[in-house]
Amino acid sequence: MKRLRICLIASSRFPVAEPFAGGLEAHTHALAHALRARGHQVTLFAAPGSDPRLAVDTLDVDPFESSDTARADVGASPAEWMQEHHAYLGLMLELARTGASRFDVVHNNSLHHLPVAMSATLGVPMVTTLHTPPTPWLESAMQLTPSARFVAVSDFTARQWSETTRARVILNGVDTERWSPGPGGPGAVWIGRVVPEKGAHLAIEAARIAGMPLDLAGPVHDLDYFERRIRPRLDSRIRYLGHLSTRELVQHVGRAAVTAVTPLWDEPYGLVAAESMACGTPVAAFERGALGEIVSPSSGRLATPGDPDSLARALVAAAALPRAGVRRHAEEHCSLDAMVDRYELLYDELAAPARAA
Repeated sequence: MKRLRICLIASSRFPVAEPFAGGLEAHTHALAHALRARGHQVTLFAAPGSDPRLAVDTLDVDPFESSDTARADVGASPAEWMQEHHAYLGLMLELARTGASRFDVVHNNSLHHLPVAMSATLGVPMVTTLHTPPTPWLESAMQLTPSARFVAVSDFTARQWSETTRARVILNGVDTERWSPGPGGPGAVWIGRVVPEKGAHLAIEAARIAGMPLDLAGPVHDLDYFERRIRPRLDSRIRYLGHLSTRELVQHVGRAAVTAVTPLWDEPYGLVAAESMACGTPVAAFERGALGEIVSPSSGRLATPGDPDSLARALVAAAALPRAGVRRHAEEHCSLDAMVDRYELLYDELAAPARAA
């Protein structure tokens, strides 16, 4: 494989650094690290505070603050929206000017519409990975940029976007060396962003029904939800551990009997499930989105969406699965190496015409 000069575009809101704000940041960090380990030259455009080992070129190089007159406009957008818009606009204009001489391929992992809308202005091929269900901003950009190329993180996500675009499927992957097998234990674990759509309150309810202790970990992105639905239910058997690093998460997941995955939306992939299975810890998950593609009968059990009684039964059944089989499923179907292999082939395919010319 020819060594490539790759530009990765990430979120301008959350740093690509430990502890990760969410699965998108963890995915981008793992991809950038793996590509660099394979000898590629990777430049990561990301939020301030991102891991300096990844050769980060921050998206806010030219911070934006509108004038008093502009802010007085009754139609003015919120300051955070304008800062994000300015960051991506500045990046894409810079790539339009210099990208062809600096990079062989651009890989957009952001959720913003401007990289897609402006991709045709670049003198370098760009591919965008679809990490979410369809959004109006991205659909608009796609309709006006028919030359844009896309990857979806699951068959389910590709089908969701099929009315607007055709996307190649490359399943996400996790570092199965870093997410290493653990011994298991008596309780359940839940990890993720603490927001209503991730359903931590239903994991608590299901754990109580199943008679299992439960540890929860992740950043609190909705304080009102945490104070109303989570904190009042905490006790000696239901604990909130905080926002943990990957090393700490590996330890807690590896010492759990089962991981509860409780989305109240259609998960585009389900990175938490893959991370858990890499630790040998089986998964009990609501059957939403792509989780049916990720979790197999040998690695977990699927529950009726939104039903804590069904999830409680899945917790008990999944906890009885042999951990070696769970780990083997992760190695064979959820590995970072397999994901990076497929992205390398795609990058090479995209860059080939320019090399030939």
